[in-house]
Amino acid sequence: MASNLAARAARFWLARAGPVAARSTRRLRSAPDYLRGVVGASNGGYAQNCRQFRLFSGCRRSRANRPRPRLNLVDGRSVKVPLRRDCDVVVVGSGPAGSAVARTCARAGAKVVVVEAGHRYFPHEFAPDSFTAMAQLYRDMGATVTLGRAPLPYLQGQAVGGTSVVNGAISWRLPHDVYLNWLAGDPAIEQAWPWQRLEQVTDDLIAELHIAPTDPAVAGPKNLLLAKGAEILGLEHRPISRNVHGCRGSGRCLQGCPHGAKQSMDQSLLPDACRYGAEILAGCAVHTLVRQGSRAVGVGGTTAGGGRFEVHAAKVVLACSAIQTPCLLRRNGLDRGPVGDGFQCHPGGAVAGRFAEPVRMWQGATQGHEVIGLRTEGIKFEALGFDYTILASRLPGAGSTWAANIDDMAHWLDWGAAIKAQARGKVRPMGSGARVHYDLVEQDVFKLRKGISVLGQMMLAAGAQFVVPGVHGFDAQVTDINRMSELQTVGPLDARAYHMAATHLFGTCRAASSAQVGVVGLDFQHHEVKGLYVADSSIFPSNTGVNPQTSILALATLCGNNLTRGG
Repeated sequence: MASNLAARAARFWLARAGPVAARSTRRLRSAPDYLRGVVGASNGGYAQNCRQFRLFSGCRRSRANRPRPRLNLVDGRSVKVPLRRDCDVVVVGSGPAGSAVARTCARAGAKVVVVEAGHRYFPHEFAPDSFTAMAQLYRDMGATVTLGRAPLPYLQGQAVGGTSVVNGAISWRLPHDVYLNWLAGDPAIEQAWPWQRLEQVTDDLIAELHIAPTDPAVAGPKNLLLAKGAEILGLEHRPISRNVHGCRGSGRCLQGCPHGAKQSMDQSLLPDACRYGAEILAGCAVHTLVRQGSRAVGVGGTTAGGGRFEVHAAKVVLACSAIQTPCLLRRNGLDRGPVGDGFQCHPGGAVAGRFAEPVRMWQGATQGHEVIGLRTEGIKFEALGFDYTILASRLPGAGSTWAANIDDMAHWLDWGAAIKAQARGKVRPMGSGARVHYDLVEQDVFKLRKGISVLGQMMLAAGAQFVVPGVHGFDAQVTDINRMSELQTVGPLDARAYHMAATHLFGTCRAASSAQVGVVGLDFQHHEVKGLYVADSSIFPSNTGVNPQTSILALATLCGNNLTRGG
């Protein structure tokens, strides 16, 4: 029965994935039976190993044998003596924002230096397990958490390429309704960030980064079954558009793509910036903003090898996240105004479910399908993909019960719900790190409660034997879809009752036409310090309710254009 469910899920998927998916499935049907995968093999089933993936269009061979993207890079681990650079533009941070600014300025002929605290890793160096990956690629080994009534863990990448190296490659345009809300709060945005210009830049990024709906040939059961559950509940859903090229469905996005298929910044915009002369200082942590009077003229800090460095520049761009950017400003005495205030994120919860047939959530595209039928209510659903170690930590039970679930983990799936929260918090430096204080407001808990309820209903509709909502005070396991729907009305309204995490961080150095409201102007320049710019998601007037990477890239490109025009 589960095979039939997955087959029908594949048909629903194909209706939304378009001609590419149809071509892939025709090739799959003509393949020998033993190469068709194990779930829903007759209609878009997934292959079990790398050799099989080569049969399908859109699933090219590993890029590991292709020429590696070249980066003009200094490894800070080997720098033990003072290092100095002089340039036109120095960019702090090599994630999407920093990479977009660097590439735009370098293409325009500026001499650019990018400074990154993390190190450069090649695809063959990415570890398959999450524990090692967190030590390699995540800030503080992923052990960062907000403070408040219900603490939320949050993750940030720390490597050349930033968080783009370890995210799920999900790519969304900035929703027009979000843009209109920004205009309502600050009408000057319409002239500074014209909608048509943002759309044009986004179109260019979509083409360059190969952003396209996930091919069903690499989807795997976790994504196909989410499509099935959403269809039964009558919720709008679709394959997730991702910035990948030649994805093989290895399910390792969160540990770094081992094939170089994900178009993270180290594989895309940074090599392009370096082709135009940009230089990257990796393993170099910025501590000091160098100023002359009211103008920024450079940055300074320490290398991983114990040396010191200085980069002198006509323009300084901070692109080191909605957490690190306000902390850097405050540590350098720039704490007037709302620096670090207005923090927003997308809190989310997850539901686990057990299926009769093996579903192997670690196989297939890490996050390949989404349910958007409740997006206008501020709730969005996604398939999740973890490796064994993370999945094991999320399984219910203790002792022998937990051990039995680990033996059974091939039958478990986890799906997530993220909400467009109204709550705002604060970010402040604390020692060498950051303190984030954040509390959900009541309407946020209402959204979360509904999201968990709908997730469980979708999972049961898709064929799960039972689901584990993970809500304190509610049933530990649910088998009946009607009981799962009751969570919306009888579930607790205390945020502490829910297992949550925070993703996508915004708003701590807001861009605004008024210095009373924002830290930087709509030209991205600091309201008080000339030559100092901010380009990351800390400038967003609010959260977006969707994955922000493409929006960050688009706005950072506008920032780069302003810099090259003498802004």
